[in-house]
Amino acid sequence: MRHYNSVFHDLLKRVAWSRFDRLVDEHGADKHVRRLSTKSQFIALLYGQLSGAVSLREIVGGLESHAARLYHVGARPVSRSTLCDANARRSSEVFAGLFREMVARAGRGLRRSVSEATYLIDATGVRLSGAGCDWARFSHQACGAKVHVVYDADAERPIYAAVTPANVNDITAAKAMPIAAGATYVFDLGYYDFGWWAALDKAGCRIVTRFKSHTKLTVTSQQAVSGDGIVLFDRIGLLPARMAASRRNRFGDPVREITVRTQTGKVLRLLTNDLDAPAQEIADLYKRRWAIELFFRWVKQTLRIRHFLGNSENAVRIQIAVALIAYLLLRMAQADQKLVQSPLAFARLVRANLMHRRRTDSLTRPPPAKTADPRQMTLLGMEI
Repeated sequence: MRHYNSVFHDLLKRVAWSRFDRLVDEHGADKHVRRLSTKSQFIALLYGQLSGAVSLREIVGGLESHAARLYHVGARPVSRSTLCDANARRSSEVFAGLFREMVARAGRGLRRSVSEATYLIDATGVRLSGAGCDWARFSHQACGAKVHVVYDADAERPIYAAVTPANVNDITAAKAMPIAAGATYVFDLGYYDFGWWAALDKAGCRIVTRFKSHTKLTVTSQQAVSGDGIVLFDRIGLLPARMAASRRNRFGDPVREITVRTQTGKVLRLLTNDLDAPAQEIADLYKRRWAIELFFRWVKQTLRIRHFLGNSENAVRIQIAVALIAYLLLRMAQADQKLVQSPLAFARLVRANLMHRRRTDSLTRPPPAKTADPRQMTLLGMEI
């Protein structure tokens, strides 16, 4: 009979294992380790993400039930206590580094310049509870973390992620993000900082965001609008010379205010440093910001960042990194097939067939038929 690898094995073939091994060596992640290697830990956590397991016990039980097939993916069954200890103590930088490598690998073959890229910036919160979450405490009764993401709107994938306690402002995390010179960045009011905008503008980036209601623009010129009732005003002017607490505004270049009316009747004052593009193009760019909201919703519904296997900062960082790697693997596998167009439908098929001997490019087709070996002897119509 022809051999077929499991769906899980097929997905794991897309992992940058050589880079993973270098990361393990760089961080000494397997130093003095006797039981659970970093690779086995990663495979166990990835299995949990793809199978929908919500606890360490469920991951361990699931892997034990498929122990015979773990050998083919380079892993072995794990104990709950060992996996828990590894999540708490092993450096999360190994998994964060692998995510960055997978971002680069997923982006290969995209023939475009950075100036054509549209990046969406936003953050989503996750709740934590129980012992060990004091690092993320933001009130007497509540703990939480934030996942800050830069999302490539055209490739439909995250290209950067960082985890902070929930009380860290979005703009504080944004200032630590790398800037891709010449790209378009779209973001909302959580990133309202003239100094940061000036840094983006200096790097040749186009920015699209919203005005706060109290920010006044000193208008220097006004352009005609189409009269379709969508674009109400199109003005060029200067931002206030002073910010809050009498700080000097470092963004002294002209900006553009485009006032639009949405389909629901809401009026938005959009801000951009692009003084030449059609007003409708800027409005459409801001509308694309919804894609990152859909990404957050998809990840929370399909993968596992609602329920955490550990509350320590290290365990949370590892679980989020593995969840984002799982997302990239699913998108890469989906791109390699033509039968399933919906990312959600494809993820559900992967979950249903995860340890079955199937190929990810034929999940909607009947499983391969088992054909008898012609060398087998038969007696009275029965194989022996």
